[in-house]
This record gives sequence, C-alpha cells and structure tokens, in this order.
Amino acid sequence: MYLDSGVRTAVKVLVVGHFGVGKTTCIASISEIEPLRTEEEITEASEGFDDLSGTPDKITTTVAMDFGRLTINDEVVLYLFGTPGQERFKEMWEELSRGALGALVLVDPERLSDSFPILDLVERFGLTYAIGVNHFDGTPTYPLSEVREALNLSADTPVVPCDVRNEQSSAHALITLVHHLLSLID
Repeated sequence: MYLDSGVRTAVKVLVVGHFGVGKTTCIASISEIEPLRTEEEITEASEGFDDLSGTPDKITTTVAMDFGRLTINDEVVLYLFGTPGQERFKEMWEELSRGALGALVLVDPERLSDSFPILDLVERFGLTYAIGVNHFDGTPTYPLSEVREALNLSADTPVVPCDVRNEQSSAHALITLVHHLLSLID
C-alpha cells in the first residue's frame, strides 16, 4: 500500500514497554500495512536473561524492532516503531529514538514495576509520552488514577486504558499521544 501523495507530515512514534506487554500486538492491530516484525522463538539461550514469569504462554520475542504505518488524515502519517522490551536490547532504543517525536508506553497493571526501567529510558531520550494501560484477559481492571500514582507520573501525562488486540482501542491510545504532542506545540 503506497502512501497518498497528499501526505505532508510524517511523524515517527515509538511503541515501547516491558517484555510481553503487547507492543508487537499493538502495531499489528493498527498498522495499515503488513507490519515488519523481527520476532524469534524464545529458546534456552534466554534463560537467566528474560523473565517469563508474567507471560507463561509467550513463545516469541522481538529482537530488533517492529514497524507499522498509520495514516491519521489526508496530510499526516504516523510511522510506528516498536522496541524490544528486554534490558539486553536497550542499545536499539538509542537508534530507534532518534527523530521520534514521542512514545506510547504500554504498561501491564499486574507488572507495573517492570515499567520503571522503560520510563527511565523514555525520559533519558527526552521523549514526550502517553501511557496505555493494556488490559489482559483474566486480570482485574485498576483505576487509572491508581496506575498514575503507582508510576509516579506528572498530572499532565495522559493515561488511557487500552486493549492492544483491538484496532480502535490501539488507535485511541495513539491518538491520545498525538493530541498530547500537539498540546505541547500550542
């Protein structure tokens, strides 16, 4: 699918989060093109490196990045770059963050402590961000105010619920980030 000739603005956005939070699924649910994925099977080599305790059914992991595209309107397109969630791949972050205007940070409310290293990286690279609280089947729903407090977020950081398997929900989370980015320009 080719980009419409009327598009005048391309925006690079990162989709980030800890291991197994749903970054690949988010990009796949919303990309208007077939997403590029760099997933590999989880093998014994990851033992001692990747904590699978919160993701017992996970069999693959992103080893470089995911890439997708979403046209917002006739003039604006988002290029979506999903980062690996493991500490051992954080070198990719520096490269992927270059030129990015912001990040959608996905969090799992059952594993919020895993989000702190991710938030540290986002802030270290100076990225404006919004939080998408991903809902997983069989897990309780937490008030967004509690998630905000637990993550020690500033009052102006958007926090929205999302189900990254759902296109509309993923779109809502990304649109929240875009609105936040635009509000900082005004």
